[in-house]
Amino acid sequence: MKAAQINSYGSEDVLQLSADAPKPVAGAGEVLVEVYAAGVNPFDIKVREGKLQEVKQLQFPATLGGDLAGIVSEIGEGVMEFKVGDAVFGQANALGGQGSYAEFTTLKAEALAPKPNSLDFINAAGAPLVGVSAYQALVDHAGLKKGQKILIHGGAGGIGTFAIQLAKHLGAYVATTASAGDAEYVKNLGADEVIDYKTQAFEKLIKDYDVVYDTVGGETFVRSHEVLKQGGILVTMAGKPDDELAKQYSIKVIGQVTKVINEKLAKLAELLDKGVVKVNIDKVFPLDQAGEAQAYLKAGQHRGKVVLKIK
Repeated sequence: MKAAQINSYGSEDVLQLSADAPKPVAGAGEVLVEVYAAGVNPFDIKVREGKLQEVKQLQFPATLGGDLAGIVSEIGEGVMEFKVGDAVFGQANALGGQGSYAEFTTLKAEALAPKPNSLDFINAAGAPLVGVSAYQALVDHAGLKKGQKILIHGGAGGIGTFAIQLAKHLGAYVATTASAGDAEYVKNLGADEVIDYKTQAFEKLIKDYDVVYDTVGGETFVRSHEVLKQGGILVTMAGKPDDELAKQYSIKVIGQVTKVINEKLAKLAELLDKGVVKVNIDKVFPLDQAGEAQAYLKAGQHRGKVVLKIK
């Protein structure tokens, strides 16, 4: 089968198309999916660059990719909730070397759910990680409520695009950081206030917020403490929580590791089918341009999601 693989860590040049990668077989508790489309995420780039070696060392050649949408091709032992021919979306194990940048991949049945009826495979493949991340942060961790105020960093990115829409659905006042060129885009998603992160210091402009959702990290994460009121919640996917700093500002800081599981995917599918949130696909690449797709994503000029079309 065809698969976009790496034989060493490095730049996007190490990501090459293999025409004869072995087709995987579904083990116990697993499902073999014929992949129609695969989402491209910053996590995939970190894996390729070797930045997650301390978490897990890849065995080469390794197939990259997590997010996917496709058709169930084979059922492993003990899997009862899916059958061959089901249209599904979910997340393969991007750190396991058997990822979604391939014509077929295996994944745990618990990381899969029926594809939203209203979405084609391209759009469905763009939803799992970003959609579940936003839901987990805003609903599970922050408990965002009507009338509260939230600052969402990186509003034009994949996660930010979902988070703005979800926050508005929950009834919150939404401020977001974005470039001036993306201001109209994030306003159309529902943002009430847009802060140009290149020319404006967000911590000088807004105060007494209930929630901050950070996917940027670094100084952005540190400065975000200043925006919250006492008792506020800072959810970060890129910063390292500092108990002393949180105590200084009397806030709660939560470091989020997204768990793409069936229950959350089902909730996401419901929101998508109801039109509460929409997927925004910025650009679609063929599988043999997976390296170019990652380079485009890393350049940071995208709005929404970058996806690989495989079938």
